[in-house]
Amino acid sequence: MFHRSIVDKLKIWSEKSYRKPLILRGARQVGKTSAVLLLADSFDQFIHLNLDKDDDRKLFSAHTEVRYLFDAICLHAKIKPVKGSTLLFIDEIQNSPAAVQMLRYFYEEISWLHVIAAGSLLESLTVKGISFPVGRVEFLPVRPCSFSEFLVAFDDSQSNQLIQQVPFPEYGHDHLLKQFLLYTLTGGMPEIIEIYRHEQSVALLNPVYEGLIATYLDDVEKYARNSTMAQAIRHTIRHAFDAASSRITFQGFGNSNYKSREMSEAFITLEKAYLLQLVYPTTYVEKPVKPNYRRSPKLQLVDTGLVNYASGVQADLLNFKDIHQSFRGRIAEHITGQELLALSDSVLFTLNYWTREKKDATAEVDFIWSHREKIIPIEVKSGKAGKLRSLHQFIDRAPHALAVRIYSGKFNIEKATTLAGKEFTLLNLPFYLINKLPEYLSFAEK
Repeated sequence: MFHRSIVDKLKIWSEKSYRKPLILRGARQVGKTSAVLLLADSFDQFIHLNLDKDDDRKLFSAHTEVRYLFDAICLHAKIKPVKGSTLLFIDEIQNSPAAVQMLRYFYEEISWLHVIAAGSLLESLTVKGISFPVGRVEFLPVRPCSFSEFLVAFDDSQSNQLIQQVPFPEYGHDHLLKQFLLYTLTGGMPEIIEIYRHEQSVALLNPVYEGLIATYLDDVEKYARNSTMAQAIRHTIRHAFDAASSRITFQGFGNSNYKSREMSEAFITLEKAYLLQLVYPTTYVEKPVKPNYRRSPKLQLVDTGLVNYASGVQADLLNFKDIHQSFRGRIAEHITGQELLALSDSVLFTLNYWTREKKDATAEVDFIWSHREKIIPIEVKSGKAGKLRSLHQFIDRAPHALAVRIYSGKFNIEKATTLAGKEFTLLNLPFYLINKLPEYLSFAEK
C-alpha cells in the first residue's frame, strides 16, 4: 500500500480537535488522490469533487453561502447533509478561485466537516492573484514514495522491520543495499512502482516516464503568465534533468539565450509546482542557517527515476553495484536529497549545502541537516574518512564534533580526526538508512 506514511499523517490530521482544511501540495502523479482515497475508508461518508469537471466546479460559482453550498454538494453526491463522519475531498482546486475562498467558511461555519483539497498546479493561483485563506488552512507536502514505502509496496516487511532496529543488524546489509539500488533505479513515483512490482521490467517503465515528462510540459501554459515565459519554463524542464545535483547558473541555462531573470522566474515557477527544488549554499556552521541566494544553487528534481530516464543513465545503475559510480556520483547525491526531503512534513522545508565563505574556495559539503541545536554536515561519498576534506573544514569551524557520511558501506560509527587535528565522530550511514537519520544522530550522541 503506497504512501502509507502519508495516510497515517492524514489520519492524525483527521483526529485533531481544532482541525483546519488541509491542502496537499505536490507534483502530478505523486499519489495525493490515492492517499485520500485510502483515508476515506475510515469515514462514514466520502464526497469526491474533481474541479476539472464542469458540474463539480459550477457548484462553487452557484452558491456563495457555505451552508447552501454544502447542501448542494450533498445533493450532487446523492448523500444526506447530516452532521457526522464526512470527508470532503476537493481535487484540482486551482480550477476554481471560488472554491479556494470557500475553504475559509468551511473552517469557520462547518468545522465538523473534514475538508481536504489538492491540485497539481496550485501555483497558478498566484498568477491569478488568488491565495489560500491565511490562518484558516494547513498544508502537507506529498512527495514521491520513500525507500521505506517502496519496501511496503513490494511486501518486504522483513526489510522494513530490520530498518526499524537501531543499530541496524549487519547481516541485512547486502539485501537492503540491493533493494535500495533498485529503488534508486526506478524512483518513487507510485505508478512506476506499481508497474515494476507486477512486470519486473525497467523497459516497460520508460513509456510512463516519458508520459510524466510530457504531462509536465503540457501543463506549462496553465501557470505561465505569458507565452514567452511558457517557452522558458518548457526549456527548463527539458534541460533540468541533465543538471541534477549540479550547480547551475540561470544565465544561458541549457545553452540557451535566456537571461538570468527569465531563467530565475522559470525555475521559481517550477519550484512552486514541486517539480524541482533549488538547493542554495550557506556558509554557516551553526543556527540560524542563512542561505546565500547570490551563489549558484544545485538542482534537485522531483524524482530520481525520472532523472535516470531523462539523462540516459539507467544502464549504468543496472551494471554498477555501487550507486556512487553512476553519473559521476550525482545520482547518489540526488537520491540522498530525495530521501532527506521525505523526512520533512513542512512545505517550507528546503535543502541546503555548505561552502566556505571565500568565493574562490573549493570546499563544499553536499548537505546540511538541522539536529536539535546542531547543524550536521552530510557528505555522500565512498572512500576513507581522511579523504572527506570539505567535511573536515566544516567540522573545524563548527561548535560540535559530529558529521555524517552516506555511502554503500555498512553502518558504523568511527572516531576520526580532521586534517587540522580536531577529533570528531563520523556516523557512516548506508543509503538504505537515510530515512532513519534523526534516530541515528541521537544514537551517535549517546
